[in-house]
Amino acid sequence: MRNGSLTGLAFCLAAALAPAALAAEAGYPQRPVRMIVPYPPGGGSDITGRAIGAKLTEYLGQTFVIDNRPGATGLIGTLIAARAPADGYTILLADAPHTINSLVYSKPQYDAIKDFTPLNLVATSPQALLAHPKFSANNFKELLAMPRAQTEKLAMGSSGLASGPHLVYEWLRIKSGLTLNHVPYKGGGPSLADAAAGQIPLVMNAVPAALPHVRAGRLKVLAITSPKRHPLLPDAATFVESGVPDFISFQWYGMLGTAGLPPAITSTLNAAINRGLNAPDVRERFTGMTFDISTGSPDDFRKLLVSEDQRWKGVLKQVKIQLD
Repeated sequence: MRNGSLTGLAFCLAAALAPAALAAEAGYPQRPVRMIVPYPPGGGSDITGRAIGAKLTEYLGQTFVIDNRPGATGLIGTLIAARAPADGYTILLADAPHTINSLVYSKPQYDAIKDFTPLNLVATSPQALLAHPKFSANNFKELLAMPRAQTEKLAMGSSGLASGPHLVYEWLRIKSGLTLNHVPYKGGGPSLADAAAGQIPLVMNAVPAALPHVRAGRLKVLAITSPKRHPLLPDAATFVESGVPDFISFQWYGMLGTAGLPPAITSTLNAAINRGLNAPDVRERFTGMTFDISTGSPDDFRKLLVSEDQRWKGVLKQVKIQLD
């Protein structure tokens, strides 16, 4: 029994020291690291990046500096990261528009897979179709049953043209036949605020950003994109439950390095990120925001990027969206 306990203790100690050992082997990091968050402070990406950045600073002994570079649904910050040296001193907190942006511009700005080294998927969260509390439909089935001539006039806000919520709506339109009057905003916050104030009846957005409005009774959830009901929203039906087969999607957050990042640095960062995601304070915070934590390998994250790229290519073949 004692030998088993000592073995377990040794294993835990080795796991805790693994990032530091890998870092020493790689000689990395020897100076502060820039973590680009391609959105303004305060949003889901910023919150996620700062939480992981604090743990990387703690574990790897150098400061991970958050550099907010908003604009063009993440494009500006992403291009900075793609063009940085492949030395691990510039990394990117990416999210779902990462694959979408590489597909919708008339002249592709970057390749979402080839121009980056996957480090780790951090977390996922469902998207939701939400309505003002006074909206007549209380769930997606009731909305879908409304006359098409009526639903086509209903304004539905999103965080922008070709944003994640917009593409989720377009996919929903293809699969369900529901057509709404899409209104692109310059960010998810303004669209949620207008829906909560009754300026527009409907909004599509990621659940973490919408959750405070739902909890305060300013918005109601018509359906969510998760495969099953979320424990923090037990009364909100999924789209699958609501009659849209296989309609499962999510907002995701993940860490990327520049293409060609040395394997030792990739391993160092992956191990440290996984350790941070398992920290009790990070788990508690993320779970309370409806984030589903995702630990794993760089290859796991690469597979998700390929899957997302294929999904949105399929949608965009049927929906003509192009940005200049």
